[in-house]
Amino acid sequence: MGGVPSTPSFSGGSRPKDSAEYLIGAFIGEKSFPLASDYWQKLLELPLNLHWSSDRVHQACLLFAQNNCYTRHLAKILIHLSWCLQECVTTSDASSSAYVKALNAVYVSSVFLKHLIENSKTDNFEDLYMSLNESEENPSNVPKEQSIEHLVVNSVLNFLGRVDVSSDTYLLHYELLNFMLVALSTQLLSGPSLGADDIHPFFDAAMAQPNSLVNLAIHKLLLNYIARPRFPLKASSYYIFSEGYQPGVLQRVGSVAANLVLLPLNFFASSSNEASRSPLADNSLNILLILVHYRKCLGMDHLKDKIDYSSPDSLPKEESFFENHYCKALENAQDIEFDRVDVEGNAPSGPVVRLPFASLFDTLGMCLADETSVLLLYSLIHGNSDFLEYVLVRTDLDTLLMPLLETLYNAPRRTSNQIYMVLIILLILSQDSSFNASIHKLVLHSVPWYEERVLHQTSLGSLMVIILTRTVKYNLSKLRDVYLHTNCLATLANMAPHVHRLSGYASQRLVSLFDMLARKYNKLAEMKNDKMHVTNGESKEGDTLQEDMAAELHIYTDFLRIVLEILNAILTYSLPRNPEVVYAIMHRQEVFQPFKSHPRFNELLDNIFMVLDFFNSRMDAQKMDGEWSVEKVLQVIIVNCRSWRVDGLKMFTQLRFTYEQESHPEDFFIPYVWQLVLSRSGLNFSPSSINLFPVDLPLQDNVEEEAEKPQKGDMKGNGLKIEVPV
Repeated sequence: MGGVPSTPSFSGGSRPKDSAEYLIGAFIGEKSFPLASDYWQKLLELPLNLHWSSDRVHQACLLFAQNNCYTRHLAKILIHLSWCLQECVTTSDASSSAYVKALNAVYVSSVFLKHLIENSKTDNFEDLYMSLNESEENPSNVPKEQSIEHLVVNSVLNFLGRVDVSSDTYLLHYELLNFMLVALSTQLLSGPSLGADDIHPFFDAAMAQPNSLVNLAIHKLLLNYIARPRFPLKASSYYIFSEGYQPGVLQRVGSVAANLVLLPLNFFASSSNEASRSPLADNSLNILLILVHYRKCLGMDHLKDKIDYSSPDSLPKEESFFENHYCKALENAQDIEFDRVDVEGNAPSGPVVRLPFASLFDTLGMCLADETSVLLLYSLIHGNSDFLEYVLVRTDLDTLLMPLLETLYNAPRRTSNQIYMVLIILLILSQDSSFNASIHKLVLHSVPWYEERVLHQTSLGSLMVIILTRTVKYNLSKLRDVYLHTNCLATLANMAPHVHRLSGYASQRLVSLFDMLARKYNKLAEMKNDKMHVTNGESKEGDTLQEDMAAELHIYTDFLRIVLEILNAILTYSLPRNPEVVYAIMHRQEVFQPFKSHPRFNELLDNIFMVLDFFNSRMDAQKMDGEWSVEKVLQVIIVNCRSWRVDGLKMFTQLRFTYEQESHPEDFFIPYVWQLVLSRSGLNFSPSSINLFPVDLPLQDNVEEEAEKPQKGDMKGNGLKIEVPV
């Protein structure tokens, strides 16, 4: 066998044996070069600036896949990549040959590793051949018990965590993040629920890293997200580009032929990109979300040796999952500016990730138009109690809430999952009474993105009411998703007892919400009665249709009751501070009349009509010259609020809705994270190879089809639920 493959298009021919053409041809060819061969030094030190067509690159990938089972060149270049990275960590000279070799190694390995993963024929990825041939001795600095994937993941995370991002190291940092995306993309070939026997080589290696390295990696990934380093256009050298900044062969392999995650240079240089855009920050967040949301079921077989069957308390009550240390590192992260005193003995053992929460808060506020940032915010406030507490004590909550509310305002142009995540974030925040009180104290001078009317000097709380009721209206006409309705109403119910000086427009929207749901309820009731007369129970199909309508009618009955509970809570706990709410109820009091005798609503409506009777009588007692104006009516309400006594109202238990993650959140989060990664990172994966989620049907269409008929219970397939009080 020769030194290069016999295929003519990759033949070295008369080219010198140290040319890039020859060296790449040798890498994909039939001859196996030992780890100690000087071939590897030549390959990794030579500037790779060839220009191959996309067809030729594809042929190279096919030839490499054919020969790698014998040559084991993927395993060998990954070992060399690890050695180069270890050298980079120990040297302070970013212009050293170790950096050049590491860049070339990560380019070459990423391109061909992606092809092998994408076309893998086995569930355990044996065709990656991540080991050396038995005839080749294991290097002394590669322990036999340590897999090659563990070695390379350890080296990559160690470099990312320990080496600062600078103009000289930016490209290597960025390409290592690209490499991790490729390495972890094995998950795209399987479902989200992984069993103990499912193998993902690089994931398993990442999860087996020591906690100290995990903390280091999470810390640096978040710092990259916060710092948002830009591409160094004025850097002193570009190892991977030829003269004139034209991409070399490996750049072409990545961005054109193999659909790798490498972005063209003009992406970095484009002045049209938004100010906050940073490819390095984006990829850091992608990797963080992939690692944090990874979940694997251990099963009973892995636990049987650890269970004391003589003690009932030790018996597992449900499936057990391994502990994701990346998730724990994010959940236990603490503010670098604040040393928390653990008075309850709940502090995590060992070192924790320490972050500048103030900078993280500000960065999130700047980037929440992006779905990945919304998911990061959810991960933080749901899992990290310290960060949630930090958010709740900030006086500038509009920094986070305004972009979230703008996302809801633009719901038709956002994905359903993004809307759900925003609503869950608002629900989690609304569980805190101090949050509900403070949002009404923060006054917004203007809301430039709200187009229906000018909102001037509106409180943040009033804006939340306006946007949440608007979201219900949009959902009622478009998506008809019961989960979305429930989430909006749950947040409004949590806010209700703390409402303070709700604006006139927000008060009108709240009463209009009841009217909208009432009209939907009445329409359903009429349809149900009509169907009963037509079918008379003569067919099974008719019975099923009636059952469906009865279930839907029951759902809207619940919704109407929640809205009445919201209005009751405002009137019961803060009527004197909300004259506009009283005015809105008086102005539309006819919408409540048809439900006065409804058995589910009569007690709640008794309270509302008691308030109406009180203020109507005060209005009648006024001697008015001329017609009533809005201002005059409001003035009478404000004056008589002082003499209002809540004693006559029936007191109801306050509604309190809480959010709780489902027992299998991976069913929602793992596909969702990868959908975001594929749409934002430039990693284009063959649709025919993706089994993690359906790629033929758009996600939005699926959601709309599922939502056509509201059903009581959890949102389908999202792994999320709301605990509703009884």
